[in-house]
Amino acid sequence: MKKQIPLILALLLLLPAAEAQSLSYPQYIQQVMANNVTYKSAQLDLQAAQQDLIAARKFSDPVLSAGYSNNSDWDIMMGQSMGVELSKSFSLGKRHARKQVALHTLEAAQATLDDFTLELYANAAEAFADALLARDLATVGREAWQHMQSLYESDSLRAASGDISPLDVLQSRLEATLALQDYRSQLADYRNALSLLDLYMGNPVQGTLEVAGTLRSPLQQYPLQLLLDSAVVWRQDLAAALRMAEAAQSEVLSVRRERMPDIDLSLGAEYNTRVRNEEAPAPEFVGYSVGLSIPLPVSNFNRGEVRATQVRAQQAQLEADYIRASIKMEVLQAFNNYETARQRVADYDSHLLEEARQVLEGKIYAYRHGETSLLEVITAQHTYNEIQQAYATSLHDCTTAWISLRRASGLPFNEL
Repeated sequence: MKKQIPLILALLLLLPAAEAQSLSYPQYIQQVMANNVTYKSAQLDLQAAQQDLIAARKFSDPVLSAGYSNNSDWDIMMGQSMGVELSKSFSLGKRHARKQVALHTLEAAQATLDDFTLELYANAAEAFADALLARDLATVGREAWQHMQSLYESDSLRAASGDISPLDVLQSRLEATLALQDYRSQLADYRNALSLLDLYMGNPVQGTLEVAGTLRSPLQQYPLQLLLDSAVVWRQDLAAALRMAEAAQSEVLSVRRERMPDIDLSLGAEYNTRVRNEEAPAPEFVGYSVGLSIPLPVSNFNRGEVRATQVRAQQAQLEADYIRASIKMEVLQAFNNYETARQRVADYDSHLLEEARQVLEGKIYAYRHGETSLLEVITAQHTYNEIQQAYATSLHDCTTAWISLRRASGLPFNEL
């Protein structure tokens, strides 16, 4: 029964992977773009900007007024009158200025959403790459534990027959236990990485159990100058900053137009009944009126509001200039990181893994035939594990560096 416990434990640890439905990157990114909560919130910002543009197109409402007066008609018969008046305010260029501000703000909101989309793609892709790395490291840990567990079981049989000492069995069991603990920790990291994918897909309790795909080194090589030129054209955060600078300039014009007085035009008609007073009789009649009202803009001597908007416009332009300059630095840093990561992957040539595996298998074979010590087997196992982990990590770093490079240069990507 004791010999069956490790086998049962292994089946329990491997059971989730056996029942899992693998999540591929296309399936994952599709769910991210459809269900991610922060992306939906960012889309609402664009919808709000669209409604602001519609609101900026509205006209001022006309005013209809009516009145009635009685000039003591019941006492001295001076008559009654009823009048109506239609008035409306006309602004000089204010509506057009508001439309320009709203239009540039809408363009900035669209560019911001495009930038957020690319950022979401990049972050989601990096999270998927993290999950692939966690899966590969857990696989390395599981294989290491299985090797040591198999060695421990073999040593138990050899010790029973007197081929090795009980201390060797104790040592191999200790190494198997340590390997199992490492595997459990790596498996927990993998499950945590999967839970992050669920969060990106809009359902943190979705329960994704497995990811499909392999980490591989991107083959693309990019000329640095091409990336720099591309970033200035395609980076949407720069486009958003430029649109916001234009909106700030339009705001200056809008404030100036708002300071211009509105012209109020009115048209009225008044019906007067007959005046039957004997001292001042008068027939019934209808009177008409036209009015024009122009305020005197004395308050415009205070130019604080205009100057404040001018300062904010200068600030917005400076922010756009800073983003343009920082983009070049981001591209250069991402390019250096990518090239370094590609060279690191090249250093881990595939024959290193094969040679390390052959050394491990040879040491295990020799140990089982009494030709080498257990310490050499453990050393070979650790070396093989380290090479596997280092190679998987270098592939992951190269993938994330490639994602960062395309993000910095504004280039889209749909595959991982």
